[in-house]
Amino acid sequence: MLATYSCAKCEMSVNASCANCNLPLVNDSLALPDGSNVQISRCPQCEGKIKSPMCCGSDMSCSI
Repeated sequence: MLATYSCAKCEMSVNASCANCNLPLVNDSLALPDGSNVQISRCPQCEGKIKSPMCCGSDMSCSI
């Protein structure tokens, strides 16, 4: 099952998987050195990370 990211404003959705492992990405957060957190998507197998998709100026929320 793919991770589905949805926009709360316009209801656009995207599916996300790791191109290397072919596994659904997992919604997560990353702590930055300044103490803030950013929403990311990571692969549960290879631990690759990307910034979570954005739409309408906000991070899209994730559900599986």
